[in-house]
Amino acid sequence: MHFKALCALAAAAFALSACNKAETPAEVQHDVATAQTEGQRDVADARADAKEANADADKNVADAIAEHDADDVAKQAHAANEMADKGKSKIMIAQAEATHKVAVEKCDALTGAAQKECKDNADATLDQAKQATKTSR
Repeated sequence: MHFKALCALAAAAFALSACNKAETPAEVQHDVATAQTEGQRDVADARADAKEANADADKNVADAIAEHDADDVAKQAHAANEMADKGKSKIMIAQAEATHKVAVEKCDALTGAAQKECKDNADATLDQAKQATKTSR
């Protein structure tokens, strides 16, 4: 008895999840605006984090220079370069994710297979951007 109920519940859940109903233009516009705002905030946060990390790394280099320790200067300079690269990567990923959020929200204006294809394309574009960021590092 429980098995039949569980199967019926699973079938209902599957049917509802497969229903890619379009949102109204007003809902889509609101969701896109929200995604844009969140994306801008995320990118700004990534930039701020990178700027702070770079400032700390630059201070470490300056301290090593002030101490006239050539080995430490080289080590700190290398660390500063790595920190700058990581910061750039985080910013690029934040930008890609922000663009992805907006694209996915725009897909909600579509229905059925078109909506799924739109979201799949947005996901693929995000994956490509992340891979390109990894490769450039």
